[in-house]
Amino acid sequence: MLTNRDLQELLNYQSQHPVVSVYLNTDPSEGNTEAHRLKLRSLLKDIQQKDDAEAIERYFDHEFDWSGKSVVVFSCMPDDFFRAYTLAIPIYSRIRISNNPHVKPLADLFDLYGGYGIVLIDRQSARYFAINLGQLVDEKEFKGKSVRRIKHGGGSQSAGRKSGEAGQNYAVEEITDRNMREAGEFASHFFKTHKIRRILIGGTEDNIALFKQHLPKTWQSLIIGTCSLNINANIDEVLETALEIGHAAEHKKEAKLVESVITNAAKGQDGVLGLDETLSAVHEGRVQILLFDSRFRASGYRCTGCGYITTQPIDICPFCGNEFEKIQDAVELAVRKVLQSGGDVEVLQGDISLKDHGHIGALLRY
Repeated sequence: MLTNRDLQELLNYQSQHPVVSVYLNTDPSEGNTEAHRLKLRSLLKDIQQKDDAEAIERYFDHEFDWSGKSVVVFSCMPDDFFRAYTLAIPIYSRIRISNNPHVKPLADLFDLYGGYGIVLIDRQSARYFAINLGQLVDEKEFKGKSVRRIKHGGGSQSAGRKSGEAGQNYAVEEITDRNMREAGEFASHFFKTHKIRRILIGGTEDNIALFKQHLPKTWQSLIIGTCSLNINANIDEVLETALEIGHAAEHKKEAKLVESVITNAAKGQDGVLGLDETLSAVHEGRVQILLFDSRFRASGYRCTGCGYITTQPIDICPFCGNEFEKIQDAVELAVRKVLQSGGDVEVLQGDISLKDHGHIGALLRY
């Protein structure tokens, strides 16, 4: 399972030798094992790094169990570096060779499928799920005090019965409120532990409303939707519902971000559009959110000293005086720098696009 810690290791890894990055779709619905093996051989057939090709083929022959829907492999045999991750979500097959692991597709996956927290709630108990990249990471359960109403016998006096019912209702509400408060405290700890980025709550409308009252505002701001899932729903139902609601919420968020960056750039206020403007902002460490179209690639030039990236063929770096080297994908390096500096990356899908503005832009810190 690929984790945020794994992503950070890949971001920080640098080599003086080429790193072979392979993304292979192994979804059973798109072909059998032999078809996927043929695709892998096709990806590897023309690369010059034969030791890496052999290491990758050995992994698929002897270690990979062909589970999941895709696999990502990074290999640099001169450094004895080899990492492989099975994923529960399909990806587009490709191979890239550079001095760093090719992480741009992973930014896309973490953007769309990363950090889900789901709570199924009723008046007595709650179930919590942490889901990352389409896989269940952890599941916990909270059990509060039983909430039951006691029926009064028909022989009771009317006034006494009403008084008893009022007291009973108060007791039920008090127990329910305590359960919800403790369930909210449990949720806060669970979300913090798993670095949850988006939250989904399932249950009846009344129970969801009660639970949200006891959830700190920090977590309330991450709620992307609610649903009527029963507290006893199975994990397949939870996964399907979470990703369905998550994709819809992500689509809305991306539309708002695109509108914001276009507006801010037009006003000259904390927004840039186009590759050159964006790369300059990345170099200056000003990018808070980088946005680009999912299939956008562009060659460029990188300073061998300070790492400045540009699309212009410059001989000497204006910042440090070192020479430039040509790179295949300037966007890939921009993604790496933004993630390393603590910024966010939004990979635009479908009809949400910056195609009329150079396919790329950014919201800035200042």
